[in-house]
Amino acid sequence: MCLGIPGKVVSLNQAEQWAVVESFGVRKKIGIDLIDEEIAPGDYLMVHAGYAIGKIDQMDAQVTLEMWEEILDAE
Repeated sequence: MCLGIPGKVVSLNQAEQWAVVESFGVRKKIGIDLIDEEIAPGDYLMVHAGYAIGKIDQMDAQVTLEMWEEILDAE
């Protein structure tokens, strides 16, 4: 099972294949080598183990982030 967390693209460097994404107020530099779609600031990526594993739409990202918040609040 993969535990991915959506991250909003804050900045990116297409040439070096990395982006900075933000989730829950935390920014992290991740690899985007696995994404074959165009990426732009403001897009959402599903992130696992330091790499983007897929591009997702804003609605799906928000739903997933809300579920993560419920899980974290329960702990």
